[in-house]
Amino acid sequence: MNNQYLLKRLVTMGIVLFGVSLLTYVMIFVTPGDPARTILTQQMGGQTPSQEAVEQFRVSEGLDDPFTVQYVRWMSDVLQGDLGYSYYSDQPVTDAIAQRLPNTITLAVASGIVAIAISVPAGIASAVNPGSRIDYTAQFGALVGVSMPNFWLGYLLIIVCSLWLDVFPVAGVGGLEHLVLPAVTLGSGMAAIISRLVRTAMLDVLDAAYIRTARSKGLREQIVIYKHALQNALVPVVTIIGLQLSYVLNGAVVVEVVFQRPGLGTLLVDAIFARDYPIVQGVTLLIGVIFVLTNFAVDLTYNQLDPRIDLGGELM
Repeated sequence: MNNQYLLKRLVTMGIVLFGVSLLTYVMIFVTPGDPARTILTQQMGGQTPSQEAVEQFRVSEGLDDPFTVQYVRWMSDVLQGDLGYSYYSDQPVTDAIAQRLPNTITLAVASGIVAIAISVPAGIASAVNPGSRIDYTAQFGALVGVSMPNFWLGYLLIIVCSLWLDVFPVAGVGGLEHLVLPAVTLGSGMAAIISRLVRTAMLDVLDAAYIRTARSKGLREQIVIYKHALQNALVPVVTIIGLQLSYVLNGAVVVEVVFQRPGLGTLLVDAIFARDYPIVQGVTLLIGVIFVLTNFAVDLTYNQLDPRIDLGGELM
């Protein structure tokens, strides 16, 4: 790996994460409402806390300090691996995230498998048979998948598969049966986007001169498509799959709420409503870290798919 490229990417990732942390902190700071009063009210079972208790909470948590002081103190702790403690439960943020992260990763991986299993065959079949019923059906399915909101599809699947057919559980976590509906809900939107890109990339590659040469040599059509065409068509597909990680993480918030899965999405939503700012900041920062690391992994994958592409993203 080129040391100069690695240094450049590390600096870029650092700037992005700094921007994410700063923007998140600013949005939290300017959000209307008093987190001290909100949290104390919840802890007291809905009773109104006294002004003295509110002021004491603000002082103990440093909420009475200026914005710059709070942000610098938080960033200093983060650089030491300390994300702070939950205002509501007094649990370390790292522990809260560690408890929920496996469920979100499981959902993300499962939805990715669903998306790839649907999109790649559909995109290839559509490109190999342009203008056919297969092509029109695949494009119509992709249009429906892109247009359909996650929450709507999730509730539709719950009604049909859980309430009417009683095949899958409505919500929660457990065995594989608890994962099917959330994974299909989250993966269908990804599949729609990826399948359209696979079709476009395959159509471009199938018109290339080396594909015509391979066919003229008498190679079987399956070998031409899957060995020669598909590998070169995967370069832009890998890009969109990597970028879809942000879609997965954002969509997981909605899907986990719909199916009541205890993951990062429900943790973030609950923390926002509870004004539990350390949890919000910790989860947001983690999502930013995952996003930049995934983009870096996508760049490394380019070089494996097409050796002509160096790590700077240019053809050698």
